[in-house]
Amino acid sequence: MEEVKKNYKGPMLLLMVNLFIIMVGIGLVIPILPYYVEAFNATGRDLGLLVASFAFMQFLLAPVWGRLSDRIGRKPLITLGMFGFAAAEFIFAFATDLWMLYASRILAGTFGSAIMPTAMAYVADVTQEEDRGKGMGLLGAAMALGIVIGPGIGGWLAEIDLSLPFLVAGLAGTSAAILSVFMLKETLSPEAMEEAKNEEKMNQFKRMWIALRSPVGFLLILVFVMSFALANFTSIFGFYALKRYGYDPAEVGIIVAITGVIGAVAQGTLVGRLTKRFGDDRVVTGSLLWSAIGFILMVFAFNYVTVILTVSIFFLGNSILRPALNSFISKLAGKQQGTIMGLNNSFLSLGNAAGPVLAGFLFEVNIHIPYLLGAAVLLGALAAMKVWTSNKVEQTIENSS
Repeated sequence: MEEVKKNYKGPMLLLMVNLFIIMVGIGLVIPILPYYVEAFNATGRDLGLLVASFAFMQFLLAPVWGRLSDRIGRKPLITLGMFGFAAAEFIFAFATDLWMLYASRILAGTFGSAIMPTAMAYVADVTQEEDRGKGMGLLGAAMALGIVIGPGIGGWLAEIDLSLPFLVAGLAGTSAAILSVFMLKETLSPEAMEEAKNEEKMNQFKRMWIALRSPVGFLLILVFVMSFALANFTSIFGFYALKRYGYDPAEVGIIVAITGVIGAVAQGTLVGRLTKRFGDDRVVTGSLLWSAIGFILMVFAFNYVTVILTVSIFFLGNSILRPALNSFISKLAGKQQGTIMGLNNSFLSLGNAAGPVLAGFLFEVNIHIPYLLGAAVLLGALAAMKVWTSNKVEQTIENSS
């Protein structure tokens, strides 16, 4: 274990590659899935359900995989997750019927959810306490880069053949899994695994209910709203661009890549400065407003430039909102950082599952309704945030007097 901690750069690099591949695989879907849906004579409802099935499996199984990794070790779940994810990508590439697309997305969500929490736990195992923040940051950077690059790669490869991006993702996932078998070392001792087996079990939904009644409960609801709004956008945008503007996968991929870069730069350069100057609560409030404005403006975009501009406004607000909200939650979590941040991911996945389903159904009614709903939800959250912060200030004054 100590040897692994001293030489963690190799395993860290491999984990970064694994998570990068997973996020590229997720991003590939954004510009291409609408055209698959068209090819199988499916509807916007199917599009929403396909995207949601991935997120729902993450919500359902990520905590299970995380607990299992404590009991049987990190390496088996990381390698199993990569092989399973690769298999799901191959199924998608060779699908001949709509049910195969559903099977692929369910498998991708199932095995993809094994990798992320286990990789985070692996980093905690192999890094010294003073290096842990850096290690988590490197994994986060790999994931952010993958989700930005994925749509661009997907759009470009789809110009050659619609199935090619998924073949490439499957081959990359298989390669990373094989490397994991030979290069990753197990970080948990048999004693630690045995101790984990004896820990008290608690139903995930019970944990979520307890968290909702805690001081961070309202902020966890905001996490759900944030992910719901983002998933509402990403799940339907390709179909929206196809139906309204006639854009092809490459054009959609370019839009998502450009706006994703803007969001990544904002996360890296603006969030820290804004929260230091204005405080977490004001940054969260401002980001909710900015995101809602972006949603509304998308409806009025009339050409490629204005589409990029309005989508960028939304992405900028959402990109600042996520880390500011996480910072706020972390400061209120006290000594329960791991538990609360784990539940944070559960609420995030729940929003990622609910957003696409509702967006797909509403898209069939009118293509603009999903975006208008997203704006309404964000504005409602903004009003609730103002009330919550006012009550919080009043309680602080009462407690100090």
